[in-house]
Amino acid sequence: MSEGAPIRRIVIVGGGTAGWMTAAALARFVGGPSGRRIVLVESDAIGIVGVGEGTIPPIVEFNHQLGIDEAEYLRASHATYKLGIEFVDWTEPGQRYFHQFGEIGRPLNGLPFHQAWLKYRNRPSVGPLAAYSMSAVAAANHRFAHSSREAASALSQLAYAFHFDASAYGQYLRGFAEKLGAERIEGKIVEVEQDGETGFVTAVRLDDDRRVRGDLFIDCSGFRSLLLGGKLGVNFEDWSRWLPCDRAFAVPTERDGPLLPYTRSTAHSAGWQWRIPLQHRTGNGHVYSSAHMADDEAQRILLDTLDSKPLAEPRLIKFQAGRRAKSWEKNVIAIGLSGGFLEPLESTSIHLIQHAVQKLLALFPGPGISPVERDEFNRAMVNSYEPVRDFIILHYHATRRTGPFWDHVRTMDLPDTLRHKIELFRQHGRVFRYDNELFDVPSWVAVMLGQDVLPGSVEPLLDSMPEPEVLRAIAELRSGYEQTASKLPLASEYIERMAAV
Repeated sequence: MSEGAPIRRIVIVGGGTAGWMTAAALARFVGGPSGRRIVLVESDAIGIVGVGEGTIPPIVEFNHQLGIDEAEYLRASHATYKLGIEFVDWTEPGQRYFHQFGEIGRPLNGLPFHQAWLKYRNRPSVGPLAAYSMSAVAAANHRFAHSSREAASALSQLAYAFHFDASAYGQYLRGFAEKLGAERIEGKIVEVEQDGETGFVTAVRLDDDRRVRGDLFIDCSGFRSLLLGGKLGVNFEDWSRWLPCDRAFAVPTERDGPLLPYTRSTAHSAGWQWRIPLQHRTGNGHVYSSAHMADDEAQRILLDTLDSKPLAEPRLIKFQAGRRAKSWEKNVIAIGLSGGFLEPLESTSIHLIQHAVQKLLALFPGPGISPVERDEFNRAMVNSYEPVRDFIILHYHATRRTGPFWDHVRTMDLPDTLRHKIELFRQHGRVFRYDNELFDVPSWVAVMLGQDVLPGSVEPLLDSMPEPEVLRAIAELRSGYEQTASKLPLASEYIERMAAV
């Protein structure tokens, strides 16, 4: 296509979660009466990195925007509800904390609740920070319900996401997208063709010599980054100096016990292990640094710590943390692993796909591709990846664990943005959200305090608040969360009812 030509044919290279999320959204909002064709090219011969996936709350809104029925989605993707992540042994062996979804407490005279908790946390009646999150209290009791629209209700503060089978989710979205007119072409790409003058990609050639032409190409080819990195040569920025974990073994196991409404992340000597409960099985994996642990040892640790019988042989996944210098170059936009990767510690991979798709919709090209809109997309993706990177680094840096791996991450140089956030919090427990970054203040507070990043003093404005009033408000909040959680159904029962609809 020429730079000013209208976009009539959109080609998505690669399926999997990224490809079919993109196809579903484009078919829903860009295709239809416009006459634009949406074509997805994928090969059954090329595997995808699909394992049991955890998500974060924005996925709920994404599904809602597409018009997906939640009960149908639960059945199709074997999904369960997720209220947060339990971190085990991260600060040091034997300790645990919970990163909840949603708010922590309610503001007191305009001040964040965690400030009051910090001031009075040593009082026996106050208890742990997790006692002041509706999501955390419900998770601790293995209970779940949808949030309330009544602002005064404690249940209005409950936020949730899902665990799901990524392969099944991709297949579900494929059916959804195809019903809306998206086309799938089976074939392996062997060549990418470009316009000699503009450098725009014009077509991909398949191994049976078919050519698939397009005006706009979405690169969902995974770590290969076939178009953006391979053909257009957009550089990859390596972040392994901050995030040295570069491999994972993944294995499904039999479902064991009740469906817990949270992910569990357990630290090990050179990384960590995930446990993700699905309706039909449990997803498990061991993420580790190959510079600090051999593959056979990593696999042994995973198999020795499983809760139930493996359903398959462990699968090795290799990766590198970082992102492409640009996500949009010429007429190619990378979405998913082709644009960057951050390890699954905080379940952000699906969200970064979702964010890219939503930015594409917000900046969808009119007649031709505008450099200013392309640059805005690239700016938005930088501002989505880098704060998430910092949030993940925080988990590794703020620890008292020892050993070669943990000594390295605890003492490594930090990005300036993260160093500033930690130093600011250490002063008076203050943390701010910048440029609409993904993780809001309650998430930073939960991880900072969960891993013992403690401020030297609390918010000075608390001194003007009478102590009896503050303690009474704290007690009322804790009691309200406990009473509300006790009335909720067990998460396993709730999921069974929803999936049976």
